Amino acid sequence: QVQVVESGGGLVQPGGSLRLSCAASGINLSIYAMGWYRQAPGKQRELVATITSGGITNYSDSVKGRFTISRDNAKNTVDLQMNSLKPEDTAVYYCNADLRGLGVVTYWGQGTQVTVSS
Repeated sequence: QVQVVESGGGLVQPGGSLRLSCAASGINLSIYAMGWYRQAPGKQRELVATITSGGITNYSDSVKGRFTISRDNAKNTVDLQMNSLKPEDTAVYYCNADLRGLGVVTYWGQGTQVTVSS
């Protein structure tokens, strides 16, 4: 059984930092393109950052320079380091695993809440 589980969310003040982690079981993440997405209340889910199996990263303009996605294939995990957080970063953050980046076989986690507020 495949499981993708996010952790690390919480409440943080503007300007603060959080580190999200995504752990998978039942699949070998080394052959998956990984992504972090987020969904704020009343809005559509949007891409935050992706990383290919080879380590190539891509970021949305709204987080570029503040967030860093990384992967540890030995640990079967993908992290999202979030710095200089803003209230508009408040959302449920989801981890996505995409087999070979083809968009055919994908797995989603249940999401973790990030709230940026003073």
